[in-house]
Amino acid sequence: MNKKLTASALTLAAAGTLFAGQSAMAAPALNTGVAPGGNFNLSVWSLQEPVGSPGSPTTISPSRLKGASGYTDKYFYTDKTDGSMTFWDPENGVHTPNSNFSRSELREMNSSGSAASWGLPGTHKLSATVKVTKVPSSVCVGQIHASEGSGTTKPLIELYYHSNGDIIAGIENGPGGGQTAHTVGHVSLNTQFSYVISVTGGNTINVAINGSNHSFGIPSGWKGYPQYFKAGDYNQSASSSSTNGATVHFYALTVSHS
Repeated sequence: MNKKLTASALTLAAAGTLFAGQSAMAAPALNTGVAPGGNFNLSVWSLQEPVGSPGSPTTISPSRLKGASGYTDKYFYTDKTDGSMTFWDPENGVHTPNSNFSRSELREMNSSGSAASWGLPGTHKLSATVKVTKVPSSVCVGQIHASEGSGTTKPLIELYYHSNGDIIAGIENGPGGGQTAHTVGHVSLNTQFSYVISVTGGNTINVAINGSNHSFGIPSGWKGYPQYFKAGDYNQSASSSSTNGATVHFYALTVSHS
């Protein structure tokens, strides 16, 4: 496979600076006066929001997200103090039939506009700098998920931030379900941290928090299942409340495949 790199923070690309290996990096300056698409290359992401009809959340296409005047609302917006791409997900939001929880979350797409779907062989990397400012219990801020039509609706790995500051990598035991939790870091609420989630060689998952790397074998049952990345705010609690929920800020976001 030819090396393909998608820098989702435009300021990163302009500076020629990308996440190096599994290390942490300082977030670039972001423009507070534009939509998220003015700071991030959202032409390679779609957005699922916690609104819509029951069982059918609203999805915003890449063409609507991209650019300085791109899509924004109360669930997905630019923070006016620091320019971060901000996701808000209330506990009473609309969710898919395969989940009990709503989300304000990006789904990886191809530059052509089709849904990204890649095999486990090779190297696939999702890197981000984030800050969680509100969370009732826990929130998933990044994941690798099995592609639609693959025969399972399960994620390969979900990265959770907990309200006590623990960062947990939940690795699915196989396409049939069952998740094993691994503590990979601890960061206080309202504190920026970097994460890198990667797959290498078709058999290893790497998770780095602020440069500290943890490696896990991919359960054998996942062989042959195509995947894609997700990033954002997938709150892990539900209620009738429209004010309880999770808020997650992104300062950098990069995807690469090789």
